Amino acid sequence: MPADIIDLHPHSNDGIPVLDIPKQIIDGLSRPAGEKQLPTMLLYDERGLRLYDDITTGAPEYYLFGAEEEILKNKADDIVRAMHHGADSVIPDEVVLELGAGALRKTSHILLGLSRFVESTASAPITYYALDLEQRELERTLGEIEMSEIGCNLKGKVETKGMCGTYDDGLKFLEEGGLHHLSEARPSTRSMDPYKFTARDVSPISSESSTSETTSDRDSSPPSTPNDHTQPPLHIMFLGSSLGNFTRSDAAKFLRSLPLRPGSGDTLLLGMDHDNDKHQIEEAYNDRKGCTKRFIMNGLRAAGRALGNESMFDGNKWEYVNHYNTAERRHEAYYKSKCRHTIHDPSSQQDITFLEDELMKVEESIKFSETDAFSMFTEAILRPVQRWTDSAGQYSLWLLERPAFQFPLLRSLEVDLAPTSSYSNGPFGMPSKKEWQDLWAAWDCITLRMISPSMLYQKPIDLRHICLFYLGHIPTFLDIHLSRLLEEPHTEPEEYKYIFERGIDPNVDDPSECHPHSEVPQEDGEWPALSSILQFQSRVRARVLDIYDDIEASKRVLTRKMARVLFMTLEHEAMHAETLLYMLLQRAGSGTLPPPGFTSPPWASLAANWDAAPIPKTVTITLGPASVSLGHDDNEADDYAGDILSHEFGWDNEHPRRTVQVEKFNIEWRPITNGDFYNFYKGKGKGKVCLPASWIEENGITKVRTLYGPVFMETAKNWPVVATYNDLSAYATVKGGRLPTEPELRLFYDKFEAGYEGGANTGFRNWHPTPATTGLEKSDGKGHNGGVWEWTSTTFEKEEGFIPSALYPGYSEDFFDGKHQVVLGGSYATIPRIAGRRSFRNWYQHNYPYAWVGGRVVYDCK
Repeated sequence: MPADIIDLHPHSNDGIPVLDIPKQIIDGLSRPAGEKQLPTMLLYDERGLRLYDDITTGAPEYYLFGAEEEILKNKADDIVRAMHHGADSVIPDEVVLELGAGALRKTSHILLGLSRFVESTASAPITYYALDLEQRELERTLGEIEMSEIGCNLKGKVETKGMCGTYDDGLKFLEEGGLHHLSEARPSTRSMDPYKFTARDVSPISSESSTSETTSDRDSSPPSTPNDHTQPPLHIMFLGSSLGNFTRSDAAKFLRSLPLRPGSGDTLLLGMDHDNDKHQIEEAYNDRKGCTKRFIMNGLRAAGRALGNESMFDGNKWEYVNHYNTAERRHEAYYKSKCRHTIHDPSSQQDITFLEDELMKVEESIKFSETDAFSMFTEAILRPVQRWTDSAGQYSLWLLERPAFQFPLLRSLEVDLAPTSSYSNGPFGMPSKKEWQDLWAAWDCITLRMISPSMLYQKPIDLRHICLFYLGHIPTFLDIHLSRLLEEPHTEPEEYKYIFERGIDPNVDDPSECHPHSEVPQEDGEWPALSSILQFQSRVRARVLDIYDDIEASKRVLTRKMARVLFMTLEHEAMHAETLLYMLLQRAGSGTLPPPGFTSPPWASLAANWDAAPIPKTVTITLGPASVSLGHDDNEADDYAGDILSHEFGWDNEHPRRTVQVEKFNIEWRPITNGDFYNFYKGKGKGKVCLPASWIEENGITKVRTLYGPVFMETAKNWPVVATYNDLSAYATVKGGRLPTEPELRLFYDKFEAGYEGGANTGFRNWHPTPATTGLEKSDGKGHNGGVWEWTSTTFEKEEGFIPSALYPGYSEDFFDGKHQVVLGGSYATIPRIAGRRSFRNWYQHNYPYAWVGGRVVYDCK
């Protein structure tokens, strides 16, 4: 039976495919000497696809294919389970679309994994589409699958079809609802909406704020398919390191354009080559048998054929050369002219001359460091769910999703703050309108979708307020400061400021330590209704957006004080979001709901990867002696005359900048882990330290709390432990060390921390800690600490030159009591502008058990 193939090429009236390849060729050849190029697409004609298959079967130097095949062969079942979020079954009418399918050798492993995952039915619940350029090659490869043993295993489980066209053709077909229309042609086996929530539900910005957000072009936000609340999941596969054929900026744009719906269950399986050794990469693309050379040289024949004369480019006048550009992490493939010669294009009547030794680019393949990968994913609004690497650590397969919300890279805040130049141009200046909307999306996800109705009037932590309080406190705090700033009345109802003004700082475990405010209601019925609080919240948010609109319309003059108020209130809300989450963690699995719009972690697969990850050969790293700069200069008194555009704001305890001398010391490369502390807790620490609040004991079994419910210690053993300063200090002492001072930990971070751009576990990349990677030898030791704050042995106290905040009296000064320790870093729920601001200092009481703070051991050098 012939393969079912959809022809996606645009066609003329006579049915002939309309392609712009000749124009692309002439445009590339018309460039000056040294800049000429041919479209990479030429390499993948029917003959080219078969020559590429020769590379994958006959050139062992081309490690990319073998590495990816190894992963797919060994991990297909893990990948399929992760694609389905740990469910035991598939949703009927699921689609798996592979971009640039090729010979389907590697794909067959995924197809078999899918066949093992689903049960046979009268109508296969999964349809696999292979997208490629050449129809005859698609017919051949799909036909071989159909007639093979694999095809027998797929019957009643996975239906295989083809799409003939370019990536753009395929994606346009998806965006226009092509697959949806095809599925309507046959009876649907779905009896109910497969989603508990839709993309609309998990992007809960109020109508007042969402209507103010603008999009300027297609790249400003990812597309979604029509009727996506009724569509079954879409799983896109983009294998073979094909993404490397794009430029870095185009790669991010391409991934962003994929029609993956936020928080929907859609996934992307992406193959990416690492930034490997230069010689290894160059040999991979120029093997000793000449397979790659024949593949590349075939592109000249394809170019001539596209222009009407297959012999236009004389192969004897060209040779293949390649080079790996280490600075750009990019492999480049060229045709090199052996002599000066001229070709004639009859269609354009152009003569094109090539100089001797002139290079004409035909292909480039970018490689990805850790920082490259995480930065690109963030720019593309994608979140890694799982990652698999080959046994040699040369290549990765990433499973990605489009999350319900995501924070942008810090560097993007420098250029995306506003359509005018009125705003601060740095990531730590005045927040942009978009930053507010991102934070509101996170806040609403936490407060409206993770707190069950039964928990609204409960206190997850006894010394805190009920959950409902925080929904009112945040807009009230914001409204009070806006009213003072603008000298305007409070937003109605004004009495909310007396109910919700009471400030519970995230650094305080006892409300009695807070500023005196009006008493909060004592009975559930005395609190305002949730709907009333949300209406108030919406009106206050509208006030914020009005300020930005007025500045952009020149109706209001931006002052540095105005910018500071917006900075302070945004970060205040962000810190309370984290506080509320570590409170909710105490009820996870019994009232707290998992974060919607984010795939539940595939724990077994993740744990296997964590256990197999390499660790440094040495436990400690030696640092110092060194001078360490702390803090930055930001005095509120300068707001009336100070510059706005270049100013970096901070809290009062970050001022002033100061330099501290640090002596030589040894520091452990990773924080104390759950496994480390568990052994200590059961052994030498028995009876001396407490069970961490982040753990729970059930029937004699110790588990670690997560927002998805408790997980076994075996799963979380490599995560940094979250515990009190007192208990971690006791652990460090028994080991013969101590916890680091603030300058020591800052020196370590300066040298080894990669930050949010480099993949740090902050900004909700995960909703749980992960094993630390900071200090690993690879990538010069740049990595992250696992997603927790870290204790220091430095007491939080007044520094010389400290000036208390006038806008937020007592923010820091009330806690200079000798009971609080400075903590640095950031947790997985810390927004990037806080975790990424080097001068930011947090603090907690040394016996406070709930905050997400860990620690690492340092040793004095003798």
